[in-house]
Amino acid sequence: PPVVNDYPTSARAEYVFACMAANGQTQDALDRCSCSIDQIASILPYDAYVEAETVLRMRLAPGERGALFRGTPAVREIAADLRRAQAEAEILCF
Repeated sequence: PPVVNDYPTSARAEYVFACMAANGQTQDALDRCSCSIDQIASILPYDAYVEAETVLRMRLAPGERGALFRGTPAVREIAADLRRAQAEAEILCF
């Protein structure tokens, strides 16, 4: 089946900017970070990516609110899907 490009350009750019902040402001980092988001997009539909990013952000919240995003198996699976996609992208791009 054809790959659906359902990630908005702004979401891809935001990922690349954050990735480059962590990996250096070089052409090499730009190429690798662009490759990384392309790989993630080929694995996870955009809605799943947004959901997982939200879960990961909410896990940082203190107290009971953050605990809701750390403790349940369904929420852990959502985050794990993104982490698996990131790991695959890391292998292929870095």
